[in-house]
Amino acid sequence: MIKTIITFIIVFGILVFVHEFGHYYFAKKSGILVREFSIGMGPKIFAYHKNSTTYTIRILPLGGYVRMAGMEDDSESLQQGQPVSLIMNEQNCVKKINTSQKVTMMQGLPLEVTNWDLEKELWIEGYVNGDVEKLQRFAVDHDALIIEKDGTELQIAPLDVQVQSATVPQRIMTNFAGAMNNFILAIVAFMLVAFLQGGVKTPTNTLGSVQENSVAQKAGLQKNDQIIAVDGEKTDTWMKLVDAISERGGDRITLTVKRHKQEFKVNLVPKIVKDKDKKRGQIGITTKVKVNDSILDMIAYGFVNTWNIVVMTFAALWKMLSGGFSLNDLGGPVAIYSYTSEAARYGVLTVINLMAVLSVNLGIFNLLPIPALDGGKILLNIIEGIRKKPIDPEKEGLITLIGFGFLLLLMVLVTWNDIQRFFFR
Repeated sequence: MIKTIITFIIVFGILVFVHEFGHYYFAKKSGILVREFSIGMGPKIFAYHKNSTTYTIRILPLGGYVRMAGMEDDSESLQQGQPVSLIMNEQNCVKKINTSQKVTMMQGLPLEVTNWDLEKELWIEGYVNGDVEKLQRFAVDHDALIIEKDGTELQIAPLDVQVQSATVPQRIMTNFAGAMNNFILAIVAFMLVAFLQGGVKTPTNTLGSVQENSVAQKAGLQKNDQIIAVDGEKTDTWMKLVDAISERGGDRITLTVKRHKQEFKVNLVPKIVKDKDKKRGQIGITTKVKVNDSILDMIAYGFVNTWNIVVMTFAALWKMLSGGFSLNDLGGPVAIYSYTSEAARYGVLTVINLMAVLSVNLGIFNLLPIPALDGGKILLNIIEGIRKKPIDPEKEGLITLIGFGFLLLLMVLVTWNDIQRFFFR
């Protein structure tokens, strides 16, 4: 149990960190202020401010975010009538605004806020020490900090460092970078698997073993037999062979088998087995693995495997959309926890392999053109580029809000479905 939890936190943490670092890096390169880089969600347990960005670790290891200046999730911390305290610099300019009751600044100037502008002219005004007869205005430093209610220090966000100040291509790259980093992580992870296992292990259509009392053994199949076709359909790879047999559970099929350069036919009926709400055919065979220890092949393995997962994921998406949507086709944190638990029992290589697969899936999911996802933001960026003018902020906010609501509902439904699938069935 502890091993699974630790593995889950590490895997999920790496996926989130790599994704968010992509957004962070290209935002910085584009001149966009990254106010906060967070790993985890919910209440913070650690915060560190450096070079205009506050780095936080939050208590729930189920995500993370990069809070860019001017984004729809970058809400204002000040309210009219709110008591704050101000810290001034040597030029009598505000360098820190404290809105938190958790942080006490002994040298702070008490102020009841009446109005402010922290984007254009950079000032804050209000009543000092409760003196409502005298309204005072103070200039605010461009790089001033604001302490939010939970005690987190963030830099203020003037217009010149907001997302809108970057060019459309820069914003597209910033939004795309998270998914791009996930694909890079998958490539590196698959390469690492190849090097750690001593080479590229390629499953073949040659049998490595035949289980006792299995359908295959009863039909006369033997170790080193090569299954070259199922019902006349060529099966030159292990994946094609598995898919062909899985789809024909309970049906009588004909295998074309090659043994000692001789071909013959074998008729059998794959046993039906249940695999998490899905039924598939199984005959009781394992593959013979071919190992290639060429360094170039091991490097290529990262790219080839990542591409194969991309193709398989899009094929699954198309099948899901064209064949009828089911919540069982999706998986959230609960499903990932279940897969991680299973992978942890098989060792480090299986965990790294799982992380690579999850990283590809995370990258593709985030590129779907759904508002609130990176793909939806990229779509809005492209529309803005075509129109040659910004989209109305209110309309963009409404579109994003609808997308966020849809994703939140989907997440709740998927999580509940996962809990039922993995723990109550």
